[in-house]
Amino acid sequence: MKILTFTGNTPSQALKKAKMEIGDDGMLIETREIQKKAFGREPLYEIVIGIEEEKIPKSYKNKKKPLEKQKPIAQESEDVLFDISSAAAQISKISNTTDDVFDYSKRKVSQSINSQPIMQEPKELKELKSEINKIGDKVKLIQNMIWDEKSPDVGATIPPEFAEIYKLSYQSGMNKEHLDALMQMSLEHMPFRMRENSTTVKRYFQTILRKMVPIRLETLPSVGDKKVIMLVGPTGVGKTTSIAKLAARYSFLMQKKYKVGLVVLDTYRIGAVEQLMQYARMMKLGIETVVDPPEFTSALNSLQYCDYILIDTMGSSPYDKSKIQKIYECLNANNTQYNIDVTLVLPSSIKYEDLKATYENFSSLDIDTLMFTKLDETRGFGNIFSLAYETKKPISYFSVGQEVPEDLVIANSDFLVECLLNGFNRSKV
Repeated sequence: MKILTFTGNTPSQALKKAKMEIGDDGMLIETREIQKKAFGREPLYEIVIGIEEEKIPKSYKNKKKPLEKQKPIAQESEDVLFDISSAAAQISKISNTTDDVFDYSKRKVSQSINSQPIMQEPKELKELKSEINKIGDKVKLIQNMIWDEKSPDVGATIPPEFAEIYKLSYQSGMNKEHLDALMQMSLEHMPFRMRENSTTVKRYFQTILRKMVPIRLETLPSVGDKKVIMLVGPTGVGKTTSIAKLAARYSFLMQKKYKVGLVVLDTYRIGAVEQLMQYARMMKLGIETVVDPPEFTSALNSLQYCDYILIDTMGSSPYDKSKIQKIYECLNANNTQYNIDVTLVLPSSIKYEDLKATYENFSSLDIDTLMFTKLDETRGFGNIFSLAYETKKPISYFSVGQEVPEDLVIANSDFLVECLLNGFNRSKV
């Protein structure tokens, strides 16, 4: 076998060069960085390719393929990615085979010599498995780097160790500026020894993500005090259902069964009022309706015996300023001693730009916390990270379905990070 080396500013660039010069018969043996990036100097990577001598093209000596065999760079990249994927499959097959051989040997020893201890795994086999794992991880890194180079403004700045996590976060809907800032933070503070493989990089990035998201922990009303929570947001995000979930939680699911009252501002939607009144009857809760802002204080005073007062508001387009103004007038008319916690309810299933526009249009209500609904209807959660990161407003609750009261999750960063990296899983709620 002949050992050949190729260099490039990125590993994938070196791979492309090898592909073009010796064709498809080579086998990737090793990738290494031989010159680090510095001021005024590009990084340099070297790949080692093994190939049978008789398979080396005659044109390789001239460092050029005949024109009829040359391919566009984009097509070459796809071919290289296909070859790497095939190599990964072969590596996985070898790994499974070594496991089967070892298990078979262990069973034979156990059956024939019951009095002897179970055979230990040979040192050579351990070393082989370790090498296979390292090669598999390098293959994964190279695959992700090739993806990055096909993406605009991505591949040139992201180190290979971070390619997988960058790709996952970017495709989840996270704003690119926020993601780049997080990557920079990771590069500055991550210990170099943790960059050995994508698993440790992913574990460290999880820690960064947890710190990125502000969370408001659920607190109980103090003695002689009460909590007043108003839910605001666009039409159809699930405010009324969320009110019912919160009411059921505070009334029945806490260690203490608190007294809960409801206030309805959404008198424009008869169906929403009837729905909430039905919940109130089922849970035996006090309920008040408000048509005009001067009635707001009276409604709150009527429920002064309650520990929690939950306020449902009329849904509106984020751009319908007249309805948002009506909510503002109710808040401004509050002459009680109660502080009203304003929670903006947002669907997780819309893109970051729409979330941000909605937040900006409701921000005149002096938003205190965020609540995200419909987590079961989306696959990307990066938009939630970006909005929380941009606004610095804490998240209080997640709604993960239509069931009352089951589909309500108290916000915590671990749950959201799990959704981002591995998708929503109802069994983990």
